[in-house]
Amino acid sequence: MRMFPLITLPAVLLIACGAAAQETMNPFPDPIETDEGVIKVDVVEVAAIPRIDGTPAHMKKLVHEPGTDRLFLADERGPIYIIDEDGGVSEYLNVDAEEWGVPVDASWRETGIQSFAFHPQFTEWGTPGHGKLYVWTDTTDTGPEAHFTSDGSDNPHDTVLLEFTAKNPAAARYDGGPPRLLARFEQPFGNHNGGDIDFNPLASPGDEDFGLLYVGIGDGGSGGDPLNLAQDPGSGFGKIFRIDPMGSNGTGGEYGIPAGNPFAGDGDPATLGEIYAWGVRNPQHLAWDPATGTMYVADIGQNAVEEVSPVTAGADLGWKVWEASFRFGRQGVIADDRRGDPEVTYPVAEYDHQDPLFTGSVAVTGLVVYRSDAIPQLDGRLLFGDLASGEILHVDADNLPEGGQAHVRRVLLRAGGKTQTLLQLIQAKNREQGRTVADRTDLRMAAGQDGRIYLLNKHDSTLRALVPGD
Repeated sequence: MRMFPLITLPAVLLIACGAAAQETMNPFPDPIETDEGVIKVDVVEVAAIPRIDGTPAHMKKLVHEPGTDRLFLADERGPIYIIDEDGGVSEYLNVDAEEWGVPVDASWRETGIQSFAFHPQFTEWGTPGHGKLYVWTDTTDTGPEAHFTSDGSDNPHDTVLLEFTAKNPAAARYDGGPPRLLARFEQPFGNHNGGDIDFNPLASPGDEDFGLLYVGIGDGGSGGDPLNLAQDPGSGFGKIFRIDPMGSNGTGGEYGIPAGNPFAGDGDPATLGEIYAWGVRNPQHLAWDPATGTMYVADIGQNAVEEVSPVTAGADLGWKVWEASFRFGRQGVIADDRRGDPEVTYPVAEYDHQDPLFTGSVAVTGLVVYRSDAIPQLDGRLLFGDLASGEILHVDADNLPEGGQAHVRRVLLRAGGKTQTLLQLIQAKNREQGRTVADRTDLRMAAGQDGRIYLLNKHDSTLRALVPGD
């Protein structure tokens, strides 16, 4: 097993400074094919999500309730809604409600509810996970002492992991008491806060992974990981944790460290046992391949390359020594220093910020490994997207590339007799609504139990789904 490096910063700076002339924002000069290999999929409108103070819903994550057909969707500003099969929407829980004492900080694009997850036993009476709902959110309440600090000079907000317990999980509205706080992170900057949280959907009772919660944690923010946290084994920032929410031997005593974690009980008190993998920058989404069990993360890049990477126990995803497949440089990446460390886990798919397919800011989003014949053309594809442009992309999940964008292709949407991008659909909806036309999508994606793939955005309050064609 590879252990954490003791010192990485000086070496990185020397390499980056010495090779400044070789830094680039365009390591993949051959652009993504815009017409070749395009998959066309029908898209339908599923529900209208409530506006807040007149502004469109900020849809952040959608999940299926375990064992039922109910959909739950979070607006990053606080509400978690139930969506019924007819598209009706009702509020299940408002995390920002005064009674919970956890004011949500949704003051700008990267803050708010980061993610939420149901325990796989949520609906099973008499089990440890009965009624348990976990919420990963930013909060303006920075008074209590944090379990994880960064030694940064600022503390604009904290990010907290909460456990809500419903008395009757089948109820139309949350009926439990105040949340239990499992972990608190003192954020040094406003961005790169949390990430995704998820239980392994493939794990069954009796499996080592069953009931263990994966928590994606950003590197603390700013740019270039200035506090050198992602490669620090004693820091909780820039990591993917795996914890047992029912345990008590973790930091702060409100969750457990699974004995099977790669650094649990290794005898090094300076290494956090919660760590499952490290070296991430801004881990937006986690996903598992139903056919192979492989876990993936979509991790937003610094200023040159976006990446989708496999995650294994003890894996170093490279940041900030590496940005995706390339040596990190302050003004880009060093294109001729690619995949130079055999012990780093590098991406299976990448794309660069200069590709003409994308405009404005660039950030990887979404993550679904599609294994269903419900939409045959998507079967066996690893799907991801670009957050701002709303471009939906795919690679072959059974013949994974070794990084790069040469094998990346597009997914386009069919609606109203037209083939369009998600951004074009949103813009058309904005015109219909009489609203200012959006210039970005803020795309998120989620898999449905019925073979649908749901498309979330922040600009027209419309939840959509990819569906089989006629």
